[in-house]
Amino acid sequence: MSEFILVLDEGTTSTRAMLFDRGGALKGVAQQELTQHYPTPGWVEHYAAEIWDKTLACAREVTEKAGGAEQIACIGITNQRETVVAWDRTTGEPLARAIVWQDRRTADFCANLRKAGHEAEVQRRTGLLLDPYFSGTKMRWLLDNDAAVRGASEAGRLALGTVESWLVFKLTGGAHVSDASNASRTLLMELGGVGFDEGLCELFGVPHGALPRVVDNAGELGLARAEWLGREIPITGLAGDQQAATIGQACLSPGETKATFGTGAFVLTNKGREIPESANRLLGTVLYQLDGQRIYALEGSVFVAGSLVQWLRDSLGIVDVAAQTEALARSIPDSGGVTIVPALTGLGAPHWRAEARGVITGLSFASGKAELARAALEAMAHQTHDLAEAFAADGARWATLRIDGGMSANNWMAQDLADMLGLPVERPDFVETTALGTAMLAATGAGIHPDLPTAASAMRGDMSSFAPEMAAEVRNERLARWHAALAAA
Repeated sequence: MSEFILVLDEGTTSTRAMLFDRGGALKGVAQQELTQHYPTPGWVEHYAAEIWDKTLACAREVTEKAGGAEQIACIGITNQRETVVAWDRTTGEPLARAIVWQDRRTADFCANLRKAGHEAEVQRRTGLLLDPYFSGTKMRWLLDNDAAVRGASEAGRLALGTVESWLVFKLTGGAHVSDASNASRTLLMELGGVGFDEGLCELFGVPHGALPRVVDNAGELGLARAEWLGREIPITGLAGDQQAATIGQACLSPGETKATFGTGAFVLTNKGREIPESANRLLGTVLYQLDGQRIYALEGSVFVAGSLVQWLRDSLGIVDVAAQTEALARSIPDSGGVTIVPALTGLGAPHWRAEARGVITGLSFASGKAELARAALEAMAHQTHDLAEAFAADGARWATLRIDGGMSANNWMAQDLADMLGLPVERPDFVETTALGTAMLAATGAGIHPDLPTAASAMRGDMSSFAPEMAAEVRNERLARWHAALAAA
């Protein structure tokens, strides 16, 4: 019997292949960085061909570590959700650079739709707001501005999809599918609908025929061709990264909440079969779909988290590696009044201000590397506090917060979250829960485990806990500075 689950984890800055056993233990990993393209302020692009080439190279490296393709039982894929790829379904080649989820080029298009009075109806039907973050407006931009994309559409050869759709197409040699969690991030699918909606496609100007078929998150979803890894291997799990992390944290009951701190920060609360409605500019999304039945989540999305530390490292030289921020934060008693609003690509939930830009307040001659590093980490708790208030106002108050993602390994930040939220914070010992949740889905889809709760019970590891310790007056002073800085942003 094949022993391992191969997970392809397609992130914003890198692609990875990860090998899990049926108990959830990580047995191998290969990773390659993706080139980031910033052709003009607010634009972020990837080469779709590079995504495929590097993903395949990582998959082959990990398959060799496993002892060959015969040791791989199934494949799961998780991805940065709102990034859009356009390709020719006949040649299988990309037609333009992929537009990354962080990209803000469609802000004016979204504003015009809002002015025309469409946002309330779009939110009611899709759970989403009219923001450049989501995939549908990026698809429309490609059609309007790229001759190759427009020509392929006119010729009936255009395929549009998010990254998991692109990878499945390449692996299978032509299957064009998207799982329900990713499809729910496009603005083109009703939360309670079966597939992409003709009326929404017409509103956004996206050809329905160019879109993939919407499928479950686990099951027989495709078959990777033997030419790639050495034998045909079933693809049995697909999920957007934040939904996968929620599953990896075993947030399978209504009310359970996780926050992932990666390039951005994303909080999801399980809402069960209830289609979420928000009066506080949070998002409704599909958490997962199995056997055609959907479980939903309420989500708050912050655009800049780990990418702020990356900016401190790469652009300012404050640190050489991200892990140094913890030692710098611990080296001083407070930030010296320095506050950072990390709106480097606008503000996400609950503010949704695409035009906002980053602000650093409270600088003095006494401010140095430590103060800036600590203020950057404090911004994570400040943004999460804003989300906590919005969730509570929508009737989804958190009792505990489960955290994961690369930044969550920072113990100082984990404690600061507990202090600023006034809540217990739990962190798994294995923080890469996006990949783990995808492995759980793939294991369920392949029949390795009989259902998702059994997979989560068998594969989830141990936890660490952080209890709130901060005095109320300290918390209130921090929040007052944060709100003043937000006004400046």
